[in-house]
Amino acid sequence: MSEPGDDGPFFHGTKADLRVGDLLSAGFRSNYRPEVVMNHVYFTALKDGAGLAAELAAGNAAPRVYEVEPTGSFEDDPNVTDKKFPGNPTRSYRSTEPLRIVAEVEDWPRLSPEALQAWRDRLEVLLHDERAEIIN
Repeated sequence: MSEPGDDGPFFHGTKADLRVGDLLSAGFRSNYRPEVVMNHVYFTALKDGAGLAAELAAGNAAPRVYEVEPTGSFEDDPNVTDKKFPGNPTRSYRSTEPLRIVAEVEDWPRLSPEALQAWRDRLEVLLHDERAEIIN
């Protein structure tokens, strides 16, 4: 795994209620394809991207965004980088090593109910597209 040149800060969006110092680890079910157990933990250098992930995450709990710190090496997320977009415009990454929670972020932009529904509709279409595999 090669470490990209991005120094962060980094963020992770979820519906889990976490505390400073907690570790996020790989090995859990995907929020988007629950039949897939993830080999990586995903994060981004964009608060907006983490906010979107939090809003779309499975479950009924409140969406949360955390500032995180990688504990090991990480790489560009191939689900949204060169395979699908040139470069890494979303500044999205993944790691097989845990991420440490540094702080909860309170000032992330929330989506309107209409925008959130549009994203959910888009995600639903992708989930039924056989070409939209998760590179795990």
